[in-house]
Amino acid sequence: MLLTIDVGNTNTVLGLFDGEDLVKSWRVKTDPRSTSDEMSLQINALVSGYTVTGLSICSTVPATLRELRTMIASYYSDIATTIVEPGTKTGVPLLVDNPKEIGADRIVNTLAAHTLFGGPAIVVDFGTSTNLDVVSPKGEFLGGALAPGIEISVDALASRAAQLRKVELIRPKNAIGKNTVEALQSGTIFGFAGQVDGLVEKITAELALSYDQAPTVIATGGLAPLVIDVSTTIDEYEPDLTLIGLRLIHEKNL
Repeated sequence: MLLTIDVGNTNTVLGLFDGEDLVKSWRVKTDPRSTSDEMSLQINALVSGYTVTGLSICSTVPATLRELRTMIASYYSDIATTIVEPGTKTGVPLLVDNPKEIGADRIVNTLAAHTLFGGPAIVVDFGTSTNLDVVSPKGEFLGGALAPGIEISVDALASRAAQLRKVELIRPKNAIGKNTVEALQSGTIFGFAGQVDGLVEKITAELALSYDQAPTVIATGGLAPLVIDVSTTIDEYEPDLTLIGLRLIHEKNL
């Protein structure tokens, strides 16, 4: 079975595939201080009862990726491993000024989005940052937009405003909040949905200059459920998009 690992700045998502089927997935916090031995113990506990025959990994956290390499050398050296980095075969042309700047997760999402939904497409990844990745009809990565994520924006507001605090992130009944909690929830949920819809509309207008077909807008990421119900531009929701992309890239590199 293939174990896919997507290391993000806040959370790490793991998925276990039997062929094309995602059998099990887990979400754990990312701790850059974790050692290779600690990572091995955690992974072994999660996949207990399953036989891992392959690994596919992408990471936006250099310290964690370094320890993952050490873990693989110590505990998984006998199985096929794919790490998404410069030089890895992805099948995704990067039509940007500096391809080395593009995060591995954005490349992985581009491949998965084009494979599942075709193109053009816009992937909206709700994570530590909100990433909008633009995919051409040929599956090329065209660039995109990056914005502060929902949680870090709420944390920043609570830490800088003396009379405001962190609140439960749920959809309020109305846009006009009748108290501080409702007002914060409205500004966060409706505000981020409006931000995404505005960016999608501008990107769609630019894509229309080159392509006749309107893009499919795909939401993914741990915080996507907060916004997808109030967004007017999101067409599809695929929570396992990155894990699927890691499986596809692993298959290309076998």
